Amino acid sequence: MEQDNLNHTFTSGGEKELNKAIELYGHSLLRYCHNILCDYYEAQDVVQITFIKAYKKRKHFKKGTSLSAWLYRIAYTTCIDSLRKKKLLFFRHSYKEHDSTFMNEDLKDALSTLSPQDRALVFSRVIDEKSYAELEEIYHIPASTLRKRFERAKKKLATVLKENDEYYVRMEGENEYGSR
Repeated sequence: MEQDNLNHTFTSGGEKELNKAIELYGHSLLRYCHNILCDYYEAQDVVQITFIKAYKKRKHFKKGTSLSAWLYRIAYTTCIDSLRKKKLLFFRHSYKEHDSTFMNEDLKDALSTLSPQDRALVFSRVIDEKSYAELEEIYHIPASTLRKRFERAKKKLATVLKENDEYYVRMEGENEYGSR
């Protein structure tokens, strides 16, 4: 109910509506950005920028649409812009620098083999449990295309995780001299 009300009042609202949006969506946007950027502190900055952009452009928000999807779209483009500025397309090692308790290293390494766009898609489907209709609204990409991209990303993750698992199984069977 609060979300529906905020969808209608955000465009004409002020700081009260902004604070309510932060309260409702801030944590989930932070998780989302963290998974795209692989850097908790950069994700915090991006979320702040997202809310600043949303507040400044609140008059452009179309009543009757989803505020959540609009905020996720702003966060997504802000993340991608941040990555472009740093010219970081592959940042396998930055995953290991922050918040090691968030997920295990094998999963982090596997996720880092995906593009930022595919990581965002996987995170949205698996963690946030967003439907393809919601994702279509966020990414402005047809649901059928997103479904195919998700399946490819999932397959790639499974392959990488399986390769890592086979590596560890082989290593357990070898002694310190490299033989069994």
